[in-house]
Amino acid sequence: MPNYLYQAIDARGAVVRGDIEANSSDEAAGIVADRGYVPYELKEKKAKTAQSGPGFLINRKVKLSELIIFTKQFRSLFKAGVPLVRTFQVLEDQTQSQALKYAIASISQNIREGITLSVAMGNHDKIFSPLYCSMVRAGEISGTLPETLERLIYMIEHEGKIKADIKSALQYPIMVTIALFSAFFFLLTVVVPKFAANFSKAGIDLPIPTKIAIMLHHFISNYWLIVFGSGLAIIFALRIWLKTENGKYIMDSLILRTPIVGPLFIKAAMSRFASIFGILQSSGVPVMTTMKILSGVIGNSAISREFDRVRESMGEGQGIAVTLESAKYFTPMVINMVAIGEETGNIEEMLHEVFLHYDEEVSYAVNGLSELIGPVLIVGLAAVVGFFALAIFMPMWDMTKMVQH
Repeated sequence: MPNYLYQAIDARGAVVRGDIEANSSDEAAGIVADRGYVPYELKEKKAKTAQSGPGFLINRKVKLSELIIFTKQFRSLFKAGVPLVRTFQVLEDQTQSQALKYAIASISQNIREGITLSVAMGNHDKIFSPLYCSMVRAGEISGTLPETLERLIYMIEHEGKIKADIKSALQYPIMVTIALFSAFFFLLTVVVPKFAANFSKAGIDLPIPTKIAIMLHHFISNYWLIVFGSGLAIIFALRIWLKTENGKYIMDSLILRTPIVGPLFIKAAMSRFASIFGILQSSGVPVMTTMKILSGVIGNSAISREFDRVRESMGEGQGIAVTLESAKYFTPMVINMVAIGEETGNIEEMLHEVFLHYDEEVSYAVNGLSELIGPVLIVGLAAVVGFFALAIFMPMWDMTKMVQH
C-alpha cells in the first residue's frame, strides 16, 4: 500500500505533518480530514534508491547484539520522556557501530523534516526489518511505543537465542566434518602414494580398497584443476540460482521435505508465526498487514508462498483458521488453536500458547539433532579409518607373508 506524506492545518491553525498509508491520494486526503485536519499538501512518498553518505555505511547490516542494545536504550530514553530528536542524538553518541551511527543520524534528520519514526527507520531496511518498522508504526499509532518496544526486544532476543542454539548444535559436526575431509585428502595425496610405490615394486596383487585409493590419488593428481574449477563453477552457479525466486522456493521446499531437518524448520516456522502474529495483533497491527509482514520475515520461501495464499483467501472474506486448513506446513495444533482463538475472541492468548509449545519443541529437536549427529559422525570416521586401514595394511600383510616364504 502506498505511503503518503501530508501537511495540514489543525483546529488551532497550527501546521501538522505526518504520513499515512492509503490506496490512493483521495483516500489519503479523506483519512487526514477524518482526523480533524485540513490538508493542503499531499504527496506519495517514493522509496529511496540512494542515500547520501559513505557508501560502505549505507544499509550495512549490524550485529544482532548492537540492535538489541540500541532498542533497549531507545525504549529507556523514550520512556523517561526525553524528546525524540534528543533521544537519537544520545543514541548516536552511545553506539559503537559506525553503520548504526550513520543510520541514527539519518533517522534524526528525517524526523526533523517531519517524517515519522517508522518511515525513517524503513529507509534503512538492512538494519530495521519490515517487522521492526511495523511494530514501531503500531506503537506510534496506538500511543504505546514503550510497550511495543518491550515486545520487540523480547522477540529479537528470543530469535537470537534460537539461532545461537542451532549454530552451537551444528558447530561441532561442522568442525568434525572439515577435519574428516582434511584427513581423507591428506591420506590420499601424501600417505597412499608412498605405500603405492612400495607395493608396485613388490609386485603383489593389490586388494580392492588399495586399488580404489590409488585410483582416487591418480584422479586428484591429474585432474585437480578440473575438479577445483568445476567445484567453483557449481558453487557460483548455485549461489546465483539460489538468489532467484524459483531457486529459493525449490531449495526451501527440499529442506522442508528432508527427514529430521525438515520437521525442525517447520516447528521453528510455526513458533515464529505464532510469536510474531500474536505480538503484532496485540500491538494493533491489522491482520492483512500482519500476514504480509509474516510472508517477508518467516525465513522460508515455501512457507512464505503459503502465507501469500492465506492472505489472498482472507481478502476474499474467509477466516484465518479456514484458510490455514488448505495451506501446507501448518500443523493441526496451529489450525485448531487459531480457530478457538477466533471463536472466543482471544486469538493472542491462543497464539502465545502455540508459541510456547513449539518453542519447547524446537529446543528438544535441536538437542535431538545434536545427539543424532554424534553417532553419524562416529560411523563416518570409522568408515574412513577402516577404508585406509584395509587399503594400506592388507597389502603390507601380503608383503610380510611373501618375505616369510
